[in-house]
Amino acid sequence: MDTAYIVVTVLAAVMAGFSAASVFFRAAWVVQPLDDYGVPRSWWNLLGAAKAAGAAGLLAGLAVPVVGVLAGVGLVLYFTGAVITVARARWYAHIPFPLVYAAPVAGSLVLGFAA
Repeated sequence: MDTAYIVVTVLAAVMAGFSAASVFFRAAWVVQPLDDYGVPRSWWNLLGAAKAAGAAGLLAGLAVPVVGVLAGVGLVLYFTGAVITVARARWYAHIPFPLVYAAPVAGSLVLGFAA
């Protein structure tokens, strides 16, 4: 396995896990924008669980590559949905935030396919 792939995948998993924990622990800097974007509170735990599952899947993908690919695709779709949600709420200055979390996931997928 390529070192760059492992480093980027672990970074992506840590970032997604951190993002999930921020939702679970209701960090004000995360949940206030969710309110502002109009995301129902009843969805917050499910969104956090999706990110946590994606993070775990990325790490599991180091041993079982198909799991990592599925988790990576799922997280890219998740963060694409986040960009769309932010854009629909017309908070255009916030669009880079989900992209920051999506970038290492996309990098992990690219490096995984390149290896």
